Amino acid sequence: MEKHNTLKATLAGMVSAGFLLASGQANAVPDQPEAWEKCAGVAKKGMNDCGALDGSHGCAGQAKSDNSPNEWVYVPQGTCKKLGGKVAKVKPAKGMKKS
Repeated sequence: MEKHNTLKATLAGMVSAGFLLASGQANAVPDQPEAWEKCAGVAKKGMNDCGALDGSHGCAGQAKSDNSPNEWVYVPQGTCKKLGGKVAKVKPAKGMKKS
């Protein structure tokens, strides 16, 4: 009998979650941007995306200070300047041809 009650409670929870999603609660999160840009000068210490612009390191999470002009993060296109950063040129990966 206990298994039956647990199953009922689980199904009721799933139905409740479905109603919350259908009622518009899921729309609180904005759509994912279609375009991104490299934004230099806004990354926090240890929170950069990939290598430094000056080549001082080649990995994410290695920024030594906040807001270094050589450290960058990807942000939705059009927001970098609003954050006080500078849009950095995106270089193609090694071995990739420019189109």
